[in-house]
Amino acid sequence: MQRRRFVQAAGLGLVAPGIFRGFAGRPEAGLRRPVFVYNNWSAYDELSDKVVQTEELAMRELNEILRLRKSGVRIDYYVMDAFWFDKMGGYRTWNHEHWPNGPGKWLEGCRANGIRPGMWFSTNLIATHDGRFLEPVPEWQDSVGTDTNILCLFDGGYLAHLGGTLQSWYDRGVRLFKFDFAYFEAVTPRMKDKYTPAQVKDMNEAAFRDMLRRFRQRNPDVIITGYNGFGGEMENTFTPFRQTVDPRWLEVFDTIYSGDPRFSDVPMMNIWRSQDNYSDHMNRQFETNGLPLRRIDNCAFMIGTTGTCYYRALHAWKGMLLLELARGGWMNVYHGNLELLKADDARWFGRAQALYGPLQGEDRFRSLGPIPGSGEAYGFGAVGVGGSVYTMVNPSQEFAVVSYPWTEERGPAFAKASAGKAVRLLYADGGYTPVIADKGIRLGPEQLVVVGTGIYADDRYDLGRDETVRVPVSSEPVAAAFSAKEKNRIAAMVDVKAFAGRSLRVIVQQFGSDGNPVRSWGGAPPDGKKMNQLIAIAVRQGFSALPVRVEYDKMIWSGLSWGVVEVAAKDYDPAAPVEIECSTAEKGELKLEARIYAVGY
Repeated sequence: MQRRRFVQAAGLGLVAPGIFRGFAGRPEAGLRRPVFVYNNWSAYDELSDKVVQTEELAMRELNEILRLRKSGVRIDYYVMDAFWFDKMGGYRTWNHEHWPNGPGKWLEGCRANGIRPGMWFSTNLIATHDGRFLEPVPEWQDSVGTDTNILCLFDGGYLAHLGGTLQSWYDRGVRLFKFDFAYFEAVTPRMKDKYTPAQVKDMNEAAFRDMLRRFRQRNPDVIITGYNGFGGEMENTFTPFRQTVDPRWLEVFDTIYSGDPRFSDVPMMNIWRSQDNYSDHMNRQFETNGLPLRRIDNCAFMIGTTGTCYYRALHAWKGMLLLELARGGWMNVYHGNLELLKADDARWFGRAQALYGPLQGEDRFRSLGPIPGSGEAYGFGAVGVGGSVYTMVNPSQEFAVVSYPWTEERGPAFAKASAGKAVRLLYADGGYTPVIADKGIRLGPEQLVVVGTGIYADDRYDLGRDETVRVPVSSEPVAAAFSAKEKNRIAAMVDVKAFAGRSLRVIVQQFGSDGNPVRSWGGAPPDGKKMNQLIAIAVRQGFSALPVRVEYDKMIWSGLSWGVVEVAAKDYDPAAPVEIECSTAEKGELKLEARIYAVGY
C-alpha cells in the first residue's frame, strides 16, 4: 500500500546483511555457540496485573525446567528477571518479603543440575509510573540525575558500585547478565551546565561500555545481553528502517534484543500470528542495522497467564517456537509458565530444537523475501550439509504462492546444498493443506509452513500440523462500499448471497492524516479496556446483531491499530444483506478502512 514506506530487501528476496554501516573490523563479544535460556518473566508480571515474583514461583519453574529436559528440551540458563532485588539493597540483596532466605536455594538448585543462573539489571532507571522500584544507596547518591528517576553513569559512584555488584554475583555462580532500561541522557546537577546533551549521551555510553568491557575481561565466560535503550524503533511495523543501533554495543554485548512481543500493524484473524509478524519485522530491522542474525535476541517466545503476554497461555505456541528458532539468533529465550507444556508438548519442543539447533550452530540462516511488515509472504532459510530448511509465512488474507527459495540463484552454498534434493513439508498450520507444486508452495491466509530438502526431507524431522490453528481453505474478497456515517464511524450494506456456506471475515484499520496506522491504547490489566471496545466492529442482519468470533478482545499494553472479526456461515442468512459498522473511540479524527473476505473452512 502506498501509505506504507519500507526499505526494500536487496537481491532476489535474500537480505544483504549490513545495508547500513555494519560491524566489519570491530572487535566483537559474541556467543561461541547457540544457547537456550529460560527467563521467568510472564510467569509473573509486576508491571501490569501485579503477579509478583517469589521464591516459590522461581523454584516451581526450576522444577519445570528439569521436567522438560527429561523429554529432550534443551535449557542451558535460567534468568531471574526484574524485581528480584530489595528496594533498599542496591542490587546486593534480594526482596526480603518474597525471598526471606535470599537466592541460595535457587542458585544451588541451578548449580546442582548444570544450569547457569542469570540476573536482570536496570541499566540506570530506578522508577516506573508506579514510583521508585529502587532507592539510591549511599554509593549512588551523587549519581542521581536532574531527572531523579535515572542515574548518571559517568559521574558519581553508581557505575563503580554496579561493577562491583556484578562481580559479587559472578563469584556466586551467575553467568548471564541482562541489562534493560538504559537512559543515556542522565546527568547530575553539577554536570548539567558543563556538557551539551550530546556530550552527556556520549559520556554515559562510553562509561557503561568501559565498565562492561572490564567486567568481561575479568570473566570471559559471561554472557551479557542488552535490552531496552540500546537501539531500535519498536513501537510499530511501518516506520522506515533507520540506523539506530550503535555498532560499538556489540563490543560488549553478546546479543541485543529486538523488542518485547506485541502485535504488528498487519491485521490478522489469528492475533498470535500478528504477534509473530511483529517479531519477524523487528528481527529484520536489527538485521538491516547491520547485526548478524546470530547476535539478535528476538525475545519472541512468551507463554504465560499474565498481562505482559496478553494471557496467551499456549495459543498457537508451536508456530511461535518455530519462528523463534528459524530467525537464526543464538540467544534462544523461552519466557513464562513452563508448567503449561505437557509431556507431548515437551517432546515436540525437543524435536523442533533438534531440527533447528544444529543449523543455528552452523550460522547458515538468512532472511528471505519482503519485509514482514509489508504484509507480503516472507521467510527464513538455512542451508546445512546436504540439505536446507525453509520456514515461510503468508501474513496476508489471500493465498500466496512462494517460489521455492532453493530453485532460485542464491549463491553457491544454496545451490550446492539444495539442488536436486528431495522436498518435504515438515510442518503446517491446520486447516488448509499447503500444496507443493512445480516451482513453489501455495500457502493459505496467515499460514506458516516449514519445508525441508535433502537430508532434512526425512520423516524423523516431521513436525506434523497444529490443528489448533485453522487456516481457511478458500478466501475471496467481498465487494463493499463503506461510507462515513459520522466522525470515526463507517458502515456498509453488503450483498452476501454469492457467499452462502462461507464465513465473513471483516477487517478494519485506523489511519492518521499522514496515512500511517494509528494505535489505540486501552491500558494494562486489570483496569484497562479491551481493544474491541476501542476499535469496534458490529455486524447486523435486519434488527439483530450477529454473533462474531473475535481474538483481539484483550487488554493490550502495546496498543493495536486494527480489529478483525468473523461471522460463521451458519450464523447469517445469505439471502438478506448484512450491515457492517466499524468505529473507533479515538477522540481525534482518523480515517477508517475496512475490507471483507468470504472464507471457507
